[in-house]
Amino acid sequence: MSYMPSLALGLCLATIALPAFAQEGSALSPRVVNEAAVPQVMAKAVDDFIIPGYRNLSNKTAALATATAALCQAPSPASQDKAKAAFSDLVQAWSTIEIIRLGPALAQNRFERFLFYPDRKSTGLKQVQAILAKSNETATSAATLKGKSVAAQGLGALEYVLYGNGSETLVGKTGDFRCRYGVAISQNLDSIANEFLAEWQKPDGIQAAWKNPGPGNPEFRDSKEAATELLGIFVHGVEMVKDQRLKPFYAGTVDGVEDKGHPKSAIYWRSENTMPSIAANFAGLKTLFDVADMQSLLPEDSRSVAGSADFVFKSVIGISQNIDGPIADAIADDKSRGKLDFLTLNTVDLLGRLNKDFGGAIGLGAGFSFADGD
Repeated sequence: MSYMPSLALGLCLATIALPAFAQEGSALSPRVVNEAAVPQVMAKAVDDFIIPGYRNLSNKTAALATATAALCQAPSPASQDKAKAAFSDLVQAWSTIEIIRLGPALAQNRFERFLFYPDRKSTGLKQVQAILAKSNETATSAATLKGKSVAAQGLGALEYVLYGNGSETLVGKTGDFRCRYGVAISQNLDSIANEFLAEWQKPDGIQAAWKNPGPGNPEFRDSKEAATELLGIFVHGVEMVKDQRLKPFYAGTVDGVEDKGHPKSAIYWRSENTMPSIAANFAGLKTLFDVADMQSLLPEDSRSVAGSADFVFKSVIGISQNIDGPIADAIADDKSRGKLDFLTLNTVDLLGRLNKDFGGAIGLGAGFSFADGD
C-alpha cells in the first residue's frame, strides 16, 4: 500500500533530522546529564504537569460521578448522552496523565483499579457481564466495589455499562441496577483520582523526593538517577502506545502480509475513544517534555536531539487526531490504514529518538535500555 503524498513527505521529514552526536567524527562534549539543571526540571515536571494533571483528573471524575447519578435519577437519552460525554472527557484526562505510572499509581493497585488493560483473556468483560446478569448489589456501592477485582471497577467496566450490550436500558427504569453500578464505578474512580492528587500534593511526600535528589533521598541518590526516572517516563510511555495501544488492533504490513485488523482488541473501541486516547497519550508526553524543559538536561551541542523529538511528537499527535470514528471503520478504509501505518512507523522512530538519542546524549547509551528495565 502506498501512503498519501502528504504522509510520505511527513515521514521523510520526521526521519531526516538526525541528532548531531550521531554523526561520526564530530567533536562533542562528554555525553553526561546537565546535573545542575536536574532539580529544576524535576520540580517543573511535578508542579507544571503531574499535579495539574491529577487535579484535572479529579475534576473530571467528579463531573462523571455527578453525570451518572443524574442519569439514574432521571433516565433519558439526554442524561445518558451527558454521562457518555463526561466519560469521554475523563478518558482524555486519564490518557494524558496515565503516563505517570510510578509512585502513588503503583501503590494499592491504583493504576489497575482505574484502568485494567490490556485484558487479553476478557477477564474484565466476563466479570462485568456476570455482575450485570446477577444484579449483584455489592457492586452498587463504591465501598464494597473497591474490594472486588480490579477488572470490575475501572474505566473498562464503566465503558461497558455505558456502551455495551444492554446499555440502551439506561434510558428507562429497567436499567436501574446497571445505572447504580455505573455510579459506584464513577465514585470509585473519583476516590482513586483524589488519592493520586493527595499523594503528589504532600509537601514531604513523593514531590519532595523528586525535587531534591541526593544522598539520603529514598527515590534518587543523585541527579543522574532522577533524570533516568524522568526520561524513563517518556520511553515507557511511547513503548506503551506502540505495544499496548496500536499493535493489538493493527500491526500494519509485516513481511509483505497486511494485517486485517482486530478492532475489538482496541482500547475504548465501544465508545470510539481509541484514537482520542492515543492522541492524548502523546499530547501528555509532549506537554511534559516541554514544561519540564527536558532539553536543558542535554549538553549544549546536543540540543538538536530535543528538537527532533519534538518534531516527531507533533507528527504523531497530529495524525492520531486525524483518524476519526469507529476504529473498525478506520481499519477498513485504505486512507485511514495509511495513516495508521504512518503513525506506527513514527511511533517507533520517536521511541528511538528518546531511548537511544536522548538517552545517549546524557550518558545513558551503550546498551542501556529503559524498555528492558536495565
